[in-house]
Amino acid sequence: MSALAYYLALPVIYAIALLPFPLLYLLSDVVFALLYHVIGYRRDVVRTNLRNSFPEKSESERRAIERDFYRWFCDLVLETVKTLTITPAQLKKRVAIEGEDVVKKYFDADRSIIGVMGHWGNWELGAARAGLTGLHRMFVIYRPLHNKHFDRLVLHMRTRLGNGSYTMQETVKGMMKNKDILTSTGFIADQTPPPDRAYWTTFLNQDTPVFEGPEKIAKKLDQPVIYVGIDRVRRGYYVMRFEDLAPDPRSTGEGGITELHTRRLEEDIRRHPSIWLWTHRRWKHHRPNSKVS
Repeated sequence: MSALAYYLALPVIYAIALLPFPLLYLLSDVVFALLYHVIGYRRDVVRTNLRNSFPEKSESERRAIERDFYRWFCDLVLETVKTLTITPAQLKKRVAIEGEDVVKKYFDADRSIIGVMGHWGNWELGAARAGLTGLHRMFVIYRPLHNKHFDRLVLHMRTRLGNGSYTMQETVKGMMKNKDILTSTGFIADQTPPPDRAYWTTFLNQDTPVFEGPEKIAKKLDQPVIYVGIDRVRRGYYVMRFEDLAPDPRSTGEGGITELHTRRLEEDIRRHPSIWLWTHRRWKHHRPNSKVS
């Protein structure tokens, strides 16, 4: 059944990926109308997340963010499909880069780096664009899908322009294997970890578990940590900003790097809230009594 679903869906997926951008966004408008007004996809989750994250905002302000979010979310899904056919020239046109000197500084110093980002902006386009800088070899971390056919498709989508990849379970092993080449490893750090193996902090007014992986690996391998923000400046166009976060990771205290990237992401979300993944059940866990950060 999984193979049948894949081969039935594949022509549709590639048909969407081959659409020129104006038609892609016309399709996105149709999907938005269905998803938001007819289906109401995860609307209760989105509204709860927005209400708890922005209690200071009025209901009308939160509803405006909600509508803008769903419009962006539909664009995000179709832009992600578009990465199956997007060209390097199109990527460079649609994703500008600021702060490339931060990355080049470490490249010139012969140091591999770790990039931390959130589900903010378009991380798929951003990762593909980062791989075109001509500096570090970019590696993305992914969670394998249960359907092996779709898993191969998504992996192809993320690596077709030259990026490498690590599964979540083999990230450290892969980074150690590649220690003799200059790499940039991208971590999406706002996913939900198991509550008993997380760093706990306050994020968007809520008690929140955060993955400690980026911090622990940065210290273990002595790799500087860079924050990557991928803001949307207008529909279909983004700017990716590289910022020095922890140039000397081993000198930071426990939880220091995790707090730094969490606070920086929170700042971006507050500035542009409609382009963060509000459908994610980010706050489904409660802090264990023994976890006090």
